[in-house]
Amino acid sequence: MSKAWIRAKRPDFVRDVVRDFCQVHRELEREFRHFDKTGHVDFTVIRNLLGQETNKGLLWRLKDTAHLLFKKNASENGLLGQFLDWSMGYIFHDTMKLKEDAYQQQNYAPWFRELQRRQLPENARHVSQELMRVLDQTNESIQREVNRIRFILFNCRSLLVEYLPRHRDNELLARFFLASEELVREVFGSGYPRLVKAIYDDEPELMYLLAARSLRTGGWREDALRALAEAERMNPHHNLLGEERERITAKRS
Repeated sequence: MSKAWIRAKRPDFVRDVVRDFCQVHRELEREFRHFDKTGHVDFTVIRNLLGQETNKGLLWRLKDTAHLLFKKNASENGLLGQFLDWSMGYIFHDTMKLKEDAYQQQNYAPWFRELQRRQLPENARHVSQELMRVLDQTNESIQREVNRIRFILFNCRSLLVEYLPRHRDNELLARFFLASEELVREVFGSGYPRLVKAIYDDEPELMYLLAARSLRTGGWREDALRALAEAERMNPHHNLLGEERERITAKRS
């Protein structure tokens, strides 16, 4: 892949990284809350999130796209990009470890516990007890992996708040924020207003204007008008409102 192609696709990659990060964050946090309550991680959920080389899951695709966006443009993205690339790769690799530990816990721990209830020969009972200790250590590993991934997710949120202002004019990103506001709010929580403020500063209506432009370009005129109406509600005097409304109207005629 040439640098020129990657540069041309940058708006798509930025949107994809933010979108996939939010979706991965939501799925992992749901599973971690389940772990907090039950002490178990669902192997199938983690496996599907990762996928495999021939059928990559959401987290695998996030890792690859982050690498394209940040690693291939390291000189332009600076340390923030390198931190994000490393962090998203770390989440992927630690989730791989989590998957293997969850597999052991889900498939072999019940068998070993059942063995403990049997009347086994002394030697077999001793071996099963020793091996069960290894599985107990696996449970401890899962807790450490969950803690590490949560910590990196937290730092990724902070890094994105610092990184995304340079993509303030990204129409695809604005359109994603508009379409998936509930998801983004869920992921960033109380930090959501800070995210919007960091990107759009004192022009929060710009997000809706840019989304309207993207929707209009894609042929979604009614959706574009709704986005434009929200921008107008927030700031009826914005200098781009009239121009964008004319373009949407021209598309309809």
